[in-house]
Amino acid sequence: MERVSGVSCTVGESPTWSAADNAWYWVDIPAKRVWRLDASSGVSRYWDNAEMVACVAAKAGGGLIAGMETGIFSLELGAERGAKALKLATPASGLGEGMRFNDGRCDRQGRFWAGTMFMDMGAARAVGQLYRYDAARGISAPFVSELLTQNGTAFSPDGRTMYLSDSHPQRRMVWAFDYDIADGVPSNRRVFADLTAEVGRPDGAAVDAEGCYWVCGNDGGYIFRFTPDGKLDRKLVVPMLKPSMCAFGGKDLDTLMVTSIVSGKPEDAEWGGAVALLRPGVKGVAETPFGA
Repeated sequence: MERVSGVSCTVGESPTWSAADNAWYWVDIPAKRVWRLDASSGVSRYWDNAEMVACVAAKAGGGLIAGMETGIFSLELGAERGAKALKLATPASGLGEGMRFNDGRCDRQGRFWAGTMFMDMGAARAVGQLYRYDAARGISAPFVSELLTQNGTAFSPDGRTMYLSDSHPQRRMVWAFDYDIADGVPSNRRVFADLTAEVGRPDGAAVDAEGCYWVCGNDGGYIFRFTPDGKLDRKLVVPMLKPSMCAFGGKDLDTLMVTSIVSGKPEDAEWGGAVALLRPGVKGVAETPFGA
């Protein structure tokens, strides 16, 4: 495992690979910051924002789409230190006091999916919802409601299965849905993986070329790999206690980027908040940019 030099995040999240830019992007939520790592030079830099950025995905034509505190935004990352943010949509019901977007990813057709959460996890308020956004139809009504901490959004290689997790300590669950790739509608929700007996909460996730679901075991220092039928077939130990999300990328899609969160525990002092790259021995699936 190789640590990305000079980078430490309080809440590192949402790694994503942009083939067009030959670069990785990710966020540090409380810092209101978007990071970029150039794969050719190894140079990293960041852009500041006026509000928290929770999840990002590459846009066709350049820039990023992002789920933030008050809605879905388009971000343009230029030469200046600050990003240029344009609000695209807000849920019809609004986000409410103490809410923000959390985890997000594009489906295989380039539609952006992102969910909301109540930021004070200790309150355990099941008010999170999952939305779809595309330029033609705007933001949808919520497809999933009553989430505590929405996470783990990912899609099978053929796009016909959607995954979603709730990483709150009181849930620790991953669901699968049948996914209509023409209309962008999930259905037939069912339990895919129950992690209540595992050490580690199911946080951000990615899918590999074999259709297996990789999900970060936050608080456990693991990344779990589940086969398409929900069988746990691999448990990868990582040096950070709170890995938060993983994503496949690199030229050959054989590299996994892992972000993490500072735990404040002495045993996690070196790696907490680190961003790391590793080669897990399998390849990922190319992510479709938003609007492609």
